[in-house]
Amino acid sequence: MRQLFLSLVAVVIVGLLAANTPVGADAKPWDAKPWIADLEQVRETFSTKYANLEWAVFQREADLPQLFADTEARINRASNDWEARSALERLARKLGDGHVVFDWPRSGGHATAASTPQEQCTALGYDARIRAAPLAANAAGYQALSTPQSDEFPAGVISLGSLRIGVLQIGVFTPQGFPALCQAALRELAIAVDKPCDDACSDRIEAWASNQLTHDLTAQLRALKDAGAVALLVDVAGNGGGSEWAEAVARMVTPIRVRSEEMEFVRGEHWAKSFADDEASLRHFADQASGPDRALLLKLADEAEARRKVALTPCDSAPLWQGTHPKCSWLGQGFYGSGFLASADPSQLRGKPWASLLFSPMEFPYEEGVWSGPLIVLVDRNTGSAASEFAAVLQDNHAAVIMGEPAGAGCGHTNGGTPTTLANSKATLEVPDCARLRADGSNEVMGIQPDVSVAFSAVDGGHLRGVRFMAKLPEAVEWAAGLRK
Repeated sequence: MRQLFLSLVAVVIVGLLAANTPVGADAKPWDAKPWIADLEQVRETFSTKYANLEWAVFQREADLPQLFADTEARINRASNDWEARSALERLARKLGDGHVVFDWPRSGGHATAASTPQEQCTALGYDARIRAAPLAANAAGYQALSTPQSDEFPAGVISLGSLRIGVLQIGVFTPQGFPALCQAALRELAIAVDKPCDDACSDRIEAWASNQLTHDLTAQLRALKDAGAVALLVDVAGNGGGSEWAEAVARMVTPIRVRSEEMEFVRGEHWAKSFADDEASLRHFADQASGPDRALLLKLADEAEARRKVALTPCDSAPLWQGTHPKCSWLGQGFYGSGFLASADPSQLRGKPWASLLFSPMEFPYEEGVWSGPLIVLVDRNTGSAASEFAAVLQDNHAAVIMGEPAGAGCGHTNGGTPTTLANSKATLEVPDCARLRADGSNEVMGIQPDVSVAFSAVDGGHLRGVRFMAKLPEAVEWAAGLRK
């Protein structure tokens, strides 16, 4: 349906703003007013663009007026730009939504032309450092699996008595975490590294890398079966998210035909344009189709048009700032995390030119149920965005046991999001423009509650995390085995 690039949950801080010049005969005193104006822009952004505003008031129980008043007071007490910036960062931390991000202007340096595949891929944002380090691999008795795919998806086996538990780590759900695949795509697609790579070029590289990731994950899952694994643990601890590829992967690790979460959207031009574009594409494909396919495409086009009208109908957020619900629905009802369809048989869609428009997993050459045995998903407090989507879909469909600690950051930014550039500091404020709803109707941003809790500590080293994980693994395996009966 649409490219969902769910931003990673960490707040990016690059460089330091210069401290204020000491006040002297020729120096102007530092002025808080431009920063207060930025804060007002932040308030306006929350009031018009923030998908989780209602959650923040009623589930998070954040006192937003007080939070903004405190931030304003801190800015007024500040003596330089750094302190004012810190006040805005504190606001985001206090809110506790990993998709509310201030991205500050970079200082110094200019991009240089790429001359090698590595430089080109770096310029396109490919960086292995966004992948999380494995957690389960720290467990005593873990035996690493050595395959051509192990650099991308570290895997191994842990023995519990006579049972062999397969362990597969996914460090991030986006090809941007795998620069070697980007470099391979440059070779395979014969893309020159010394010429600019525009959006179409970048999309070709990403599509090639995503397809290769899907093939490599399939091979690694089969290698674990060949190694005698009778249950599978997918380690997404520390995985900050990624893209819609997570929806395809969820369907690869279970034979259950899972149903994706419902989506809600922020009213406004951003989603109105998205629905208008989808409607136009659906009607275009309907003109080339016949029979049931044509009827389905036209039906969905009508539904997209109805949602476009909702997106263009504003809902005043003022009551939310006063702690009451507005008379209208703050968010509009969209489709699903997987597109227009919550679930589908890929064999019935494969080969149709509109397949990925209706069902986003069809963007990738995935197979359902590559793994068909008991399944465990390991999460921690740093599992977010598309990784929490992955865990939520499997948990809601009773396809996996979730092990670890509460995790998740909910839906993020669609089609580039709705960024706001603050007039004074030039920081870019990103807020989520969508929400995903769990099977019980709750907003996924509330977090994934594990079925089997592991008491990880923020100060644990890798060894201790492995010890804590291993102590609860037998319970998780027993639960997962029972889930499949």
